[in-house]
Amino acid sequence: MSQEPVRPIRLPRETFASMVLDRLREDIIDGTVPAGTQLSEVELAKSFGVSRGPIREAIQRLVQEGLLRGEPHRRVSVPLLSKADIADIYLARTALESAAVQSIIASGKSEETFKALDDNVRAEAAAEASGDWQTAKKYDLEFHIILVAASGSQRLQRMFSTVISETRLCMEALTTEEAQHRLNQSPDDIHHRRISELIRDGDTAGALAALRKHFDDAVSTLTSLADKEQQTPPGG
Repeated sequence: MSQEPVRPIRLPRETFASMVLDRLREDIIDGTVPAGTQLSEVELAKSFGVSRGPIREAIQRLVQEGLLRGEPHRRVSVPLLSKADIADIYLARTALESAAVQSIIASGKSEETFKALDDNVRAEAAAEASGDWQTAKKYDLEFHIILVAASGSQRLQRMFSTVISETRLCMEALTTEEAQHRLNQSPDDIHHRRISELIRDGDTAGALAALRKHFDDAVSTLTSLADKEQQTPPGG
């Protein structure tokens, strides 16, 4: 009995775009493609071994997420976040996460939300204690993702997904020795524990105040680091 020839599997265009999107997003977030880098559709297509279509789709999505910026008739680039950008990102986060906290407490989800947040806080504390700042950053962001998801609002989560992507660009600064020293002085897990406990207790005003304090401290640290980076001469 003759066998039919095996037909090559063709991946749909959407799959290529998704693969490129995921890879580019991670490369931008982890600093492999640093801030200020300009990207070319042609060069990216060659690098990924795909046509320009999936590249264009991935770039458009990353522009929407704030991880790339584009101007008419120019290449897109990874944004250099200014102090104003950092303050604006955290202004938006304060609004979104405050709404999530209010919704969680008002809907009686405080206890179940606390349990999910507490698991995260314990893991973050362990990472900080061991000096594993990359893992600590991951748990830091996950704390806030869990918080917004617990609200049950799809629209809050959709808006938050863009802001958290931009936050990842801010968080890349927290790999420096000075940033680690600052985090040692005031670890994020302490702030997160306080917020989660106030949510558990149903203390809306207290939880909102703790959240604002947490974000104010983050903005202060990040803008200070941004100032120092701008003052450092190239190669210095």
